[in-house]
Formats: sequence, structure tokens, C-alpha cells
Amino acid sequence: MQVPASAPPVLPGRDDCCYTSCYCEENVWKLCESIRDRTPHHLEEFYAIFLSNENRMIPIWKQQCGKSEDPVIWDYHVILLHDCGDGQRFIYDLDTVLPFPCPCDTYIKEALRSDHNIHKDFRRKLRLIPADEYLRTFASDRSHMKDANNDWRKPPPSYPCIKTPEFSMNLDDFISMDQRVGYGTVYTLKAFTERFGISV
Repeated sequence: MQVPASAPPVLPGRDDCCYTSCYCEENVWKLCESIRDRTPHHLEEFYAIFLSNENRMIPIWKQQCGKSEDPVIWDYHVILLHDCGDGQRFIYDLDTVLPFPCPCDTYIKEALRSDHNIHKDFRRKLRLIPADEYLRTFASDRSHMKDANNDWRKPPPSYPCIKTPEFSMNLDDFISMDQRVGYGTVYTLKAFTERFGISV
């Protein structure tokens, strides 16, 4: 698949994006918000992607907090897909050491790799939610980032919690890989790769 050297300039560079470590779901929500505010006609080209599985244990390579060539085991991770049309797709991941944005096939090869040689407990699934739907439906009161003493495990973003008229917290509906709940469409890594990337 042929890809351009760089993605269309819809989002700012990595250093100019709103970012809080360990709050990937909010970082991606803020990316979607930026697209809506800057170039709303491009919003329909974007998808928030939650990666997880039933065990909430998934390996992802090329993460900034990783060591050498070892993967990081996340309970979930959130990235942004830009489907530009004509087979041109890019991934925005504010936690990767790969380019920002990264061609989707490169991200699959380098960061997701394959489930062929991974124990079934660690195999990845992906929930794709259109960016406009994500902006309308996602809510988090950040309670999952507090410990038993109500102290923050990691410092929260400085802006107010994201909420909707209906919800103050529905993060689990997005992390869940049960298609019967939540929003968007759930894919296995193989099915996602067949639709959006390359054969692995």
C-alpha cells in the first residue's frame, strides 16, 4: 500500500497536543475535540480506538515507557485512527516512540505486531468509535485513577472531567470488548488488520 510521506495537516504536532500521562482516553478525546474545533469537516474521517481484551492485559510495543524491544502490558490503551480515503490511514498515539502520526500499516507492524505467537490471554481486540460519537458519548470522573485511600495514582489533567448530559462515568463501556455493550464496533486484531492495515 502506498502512503504519503506525511498525513494531512489536520492536527498539531505532538508537542502541541493536550497530553496527560496515563490518561490516554482523555488525550484522544482532546485530539477529537481539536479536530472538531479546527477542521470540523475532517471529523468524520477519524475514529477513537480502544485496545483491550476480556482480561485487560494487552502487549503493545514501541511505547515511550517501554524498555528496549519489550512490549508494555496495558490494561487498555487508546489511539486515534485517521482514514483519509484512497487507502491512506494514519495512527495518532501520543505514547509511542513511532512517528506522530504513523502510517497505519507501520503502526500495526511495529506496535501491534501479530497475535499468532501470543498466548490467548493476551490477544488484542479493538473497539472503533467514530470521533463525533466519541465526543458525544464518552464520560470519565477519573475514579479509576484513585487508590483505596482516594489518592491519585497519577496526577490528573488540569481541565475539568469530561461528562455528558447522561453520564459522568462510562469508561468501562469503552474498555469492554463485548459488542453487546458500549459504542462503536469491536474487531479482533486480525479483522482490524484485514480492514485497515496489512496481513500479519
